[in-house]
Amino acid sequence: MGKPTRTKQKETITMKIKLAKMIMSSLAFTCTFGCLVAALALDRPGTAPAAPGFPQPCSVGTLHGLYLWTFDGYENIGGNLVPKAVMQGTRFNGDGTTFNEFGTVNIGGFIIIDVSGPGGTYTVAADCTGTISIPNGPSFNIYVRPGGQQLWTTQIRGGAGSAGLTVGTATRAPQ
Repeated sequence: MGKPTRTKQKETITMKIKLAKMIMSSLAFTCTFGCLVAALALDRPGTAPAAPGFPQPCSVGTLHGLYLWTFDGYENIGGNLVPKAVMQGTRFNGDGTTFNEFGTVNIGGFIIIDVSGPGGTYTVAADCTGTISIPNGPSFNIYVRPGGQQLWTTQIRGGAGSAGLTVGTATRAPQ
């Protein structure tokens, strides 16, 4: 058995690089997921009554004021998933209704500048989970940070029969 050929050495190095990338990707995902779980666990109210200065359990009243909402994902257009990105200002009225004050939507490079106007409805349970529904539009599952400063969203239904995929974050604007 002689020395490995240059081709064999290159193949071995390429395989080691691919293995290292797979391990690092898995480690990054695991760390990110672990941090998210820990943050959510620490941020959720317990079953005991909240002490002064700590957030109360959530309700529709937890979301109130103007939120800057950004999300991205894919829209199903004619059976093809097309990238989309949205930034909008959504007013949560504290009563289960929303109003879109401004926004920009980019679907596959086509930009819709003005998405202001009627909003939709939302629910928030005591455990800070809920939904947002837009008439003739998408629906989302949400998790609200106790105190209502931030919420996270994932699309569960598309608008007008389409099935898209988005995830995003909304943060309350200073009042």
